[in-house]
Amino acid sequence: MVDSNQMAASLSHSTYIPLPSSGSVGKFSEPETYSQLVPIHIVTQPSQLPNAFLVPSAESQLVIGFDCEGVDLCRHGALCIMQLAFQDAVYLVDAIQGGQMLVQACKPALESTYVTKVVHDCKRDSEALYFQFGIRLNNVVDTQIAYTLIEEQEGRKRSPDDYISFVSLLADPRYCGISYVEKEEVRILLRQDPSFWRKRPLSELMIRTAADDVRFLLYIYHKVMEKLNEYSLWRLAVRGSLYCRCFCDNDNEYAEWSPIPHIPEKLITEGIVPEEEILSVLNVPPGKMGCIIGRGGASIRSVKESCNAEILIGGSKGPPDKVFVIGAVKEVRKAEAIMRGKMLFS
Repeated sequence: MVDSNQMAASLSHSTYIPLPSSGSVGKFSEPETYSQLVPIHIVTQPSQLPNAFLVPSAESQLVIGFDCEGVDLCRHGALCIMQLAFQDAVYLVDAIQGGQMLVQACKPALESTYVTKVVHDCKRDSEALYFQFGIRLNNVVDTQIAYTLIEEQEGRKRSPDDYISFVSLLADPRYCGISYVEKEEVRILLRQDPSFWRKRPLSELMIRTAADDVRFLLYIYHKVMEKLNEYSLWRLAVRGSLYCRCFCDNDNEYAEWSPIPHIPEKLITEGIVPEEEILSVLNVPPGKMGCIIGRGGASIRSVKESCNAEILIGGSKGPPDKVFVIGAVKEVRKAEAIMRGKMLFS
């Protein structure tokens, strides 16, 4: 017989995931209507992960929610947990307890085209995986990018740096309509103790928060995919690839990374030939980053307003001497020229 303490412990390692409505293939119920309670598995050994994930194949293609938690997560910070949300379970991959061997066991899936990783803002997660474990995150659907593309598709313009947070995306009734108040509680704890995610054993709050960061991603994935047209879907795939590379600068111009998705034949036959999108890395000489950023960020803000391109600076997490520019070739070259001018004449 299971006593009340054991039952409470069991329930604390379970959560709800919105799933397709019964009998409605491809249609998802409202997020308040859950199909089932699913387990949360704390993973310290590769054998605890599903075989279909460990050995990706065309026959068993997967779509999973994905996120990482860590201490100052970037190339230098520590990756502590990877969260994987399947339709029937959430797996918390403990990189502290499992170490390199466990994370390396996940490498085939994280690099595979057969496993779609649904993530919100992949840049720093990808950077940590690349520099700490040699993993090139691939085939992502970034819900932050997807939201921006839907806004553009529907004729709404955003200002530079107006990126939707995961909490705000969750709260948007078009995508989920769920309040995530516990996130602020964790933010406060992180400010008080930056090593929060290093602590072991994992507390109930850590387990619940880690699961909450991924358990709605599959639901949101289906919501955004049904809104995106063919052109936006291609841009989503391209931007996902470029954002995964963004802070993963190297000396061989990303030659070892998977190719950027080609323009679909369907768009070409319909007479839509979009301009190629690229990632460019601008090296900034010592002492010149201030010329690009300007007082109170005024200079970099003016560049962003002048060019239809994403301009990203490593900031305190680094790299401190590079600017990353993503967008159509013409807009990227325009942004580079403006920033070079600011360095030259300032």
